Amino acid sequence: MPTDLAHSLGTLPAFLAYFGLAIAMTGVFVFAYLWVTPHDEMRLIRENKEAASISFIGALLGFIIPLATATAQSVSWLDCLIWSVVAMIVQVLTFLVVHWFVPRLSEEISNNEHAPALFLAGISIGVGILNAASMTY
Repeated sequence: MPTDLAHSLGTLPAFLAYFGLAIAMTGVFVFAYLWVTPHDEMRLIRENKEAASISFIGALLGFIIPLATATAQSVSWLDCLIWSVVAMIVQVLTFLVVHWFVPRLSEEISNNEHAPALFLAGISIGVGILNAASMTY
């Protein structure tokens, strides 16, 4: 039993490195996503606009799902970083494609319209799941 504990604690540095990378990449994603979207999600969320919260959480989960897969499947810290960047690019492109198909998307989210926010959130999570499934190499 003491060797099991020692082994588990021996993997703590790897856990901290991968967890730290995942948290850092989540922060980078949030910054990039907020920069790309024409509407100000954080202001809208502070103003209690549910649509902004719904769409943002969908995008965040759409990124975190493949990020978790990249973390679990990666063979190294660099491999995890590369696939995290791929997940981020896919999720940002998802917003841009949905925005292209729904040109008033940002305006509708700013006006707290739920249907477009739910549509964006659903597409974002769906793409995130497909992204994650594609990372099982």
